[in-house]
Amino acid sequence: MATDLIAPLPALAAPSIRRRIAGEIDAAEYNRIRKLWIDHSRAEDARDLDGLIATLSERCVYEIIPTKQRWEGHDGARGFYTAFLGAFPDVKFNVFDIVIGPQGVTEFADMTATHLGAFAGLPPLGRALDTKIIIFFPWNKTAQKFDGEKVYFDLADMMRQLQ
Repeated sequence: MATDLIAPLPALAAPSIRRRIAGEIDAAEYNRIRKLWIDHSRAEDARDLDGLIATLSERCVYEIIPTKQRWEGHDGARGFYTAFLGAFPDVKFNVFDIVIGPQGVTEFADMTATHLGAFAGLPPLGRALDTKIIIFFPWNKTAQKFDGEKVYFDLADMMRQLQ
């Protein structure tokens, strides 16, 4: 039983973490999560904003952790993608690892792009970027959609390449 697995967790583990570990894995839900991530990725590759928004819950949040930027809701997600794809119109994510589970999807990728528009306070520099990136897509079980993205990357590495 899954609850037997959480007994040895330290008392410091947050209740939300204990609930996630105790949760049962449902094959049908796993397949829905995987399919939605594929739909999301295809929409992003096609620069289809409506397709991207269709994969997100109404309360979605986009966070770029190293820069502390945050966008909320569907309007926020549109703002994020408009700014990001405007700054890096040729961006490509070459996924080299992925984890899919009841909490969502974590994607590990090599991101390549050319910085052609303003983003995160930087004017367009026209420089090539090639960096590792980790993106977490939290799953909203009630909405059956993603609650946005949490984006992690090495800010120092990115700044060395862009300056």
